[in-house]
Amino acid sequence: MNLNAVKTIYMHEMARFRRTIMQSLVSPVLSTSLYFVVFGAAIGSRIDQVEGVGYGAFIVPGLIMLSVMTQATTNASFGIYFPKFTGTIYELLSAPVSFLEIVAGYVGAAATKALFIGLIILLTAFFFIDIQIAHPFAMIALLVLTCISFSLLGFIIGIWAGNFEQLQLIPLLVITPLVFLGGSFYSITMLPPVWQTITLFNPVVYLISGFRWSFFGTADVSIGVSLLAIALFTALCLGFIGWIFRTGWRIRQ
Repeated sequence: MNLNAVKTIYMHEMARFRRTIMQSLVSPVLSTSLYFVVFGAAIGSRIDQVEGVGYGAFIVPGLIMLSVMTQATTNASFGIYFPKFTGTIYELLSAPVSFLEIVAGYVGAAATKALFIGLIILLTAFFFIDIQIAHPFAMIALLVLTCISFSLLGFIIGIWAGNFEQLQLIPLLVITPLVFLGGSFYSITMLPPVWQTITLFNPVVYLISGFRWSFFGTADVSIGVSLLAIALFTALCLGFIGWIFRTGWRIRQ
């Protein structure tokens, strides 16, 4: 692998992150802090514990996942779409760089940004809510896997998108609703049996459930199933990206 090429793409994307720090970091952290104030402090004080956990603490994993999934997808999609928009992607494709090195650079940078935002939000949560992390190493591992998998999804969206409006289409109309309906603010065991079954078809449920397990040791879905879901999702994204570069779909066409 050409590590210099990966490093160049990675550093270029991280430089863009530093130039847009207000939009890329401050905005999502402030937005999530409002969730902590409204749901954690105001509403949480009026709600009984959920699965033995205070409501304010219970929603923390879901809020982190909401920000991480959205930011990873958005950063990766914009990162690869902008070279398409300006035409510089043809210079990249003509260079002696494999598709794995291109993906590693763009996806690595997007995952790093999302991970950084997720950790900042977690630290912010400690100022509002008393949180105990039962499995800190598992929490970091699940957070990293989620950042990588959704950055791969964002890379696919960036290749598919034909304009800037389409870049926001899937994050706003698909990912955000799936997170809200995936148990980020409630346990799916609180739903009627029929809706519990329907909710299990939401792939985000397995990500949030596994991440919540790393905090409290309890989950709606077993941690093994959650890990399998993340691995399957990542493999599907990698396979689709490989197909994109083999066929030139939306790149050379």
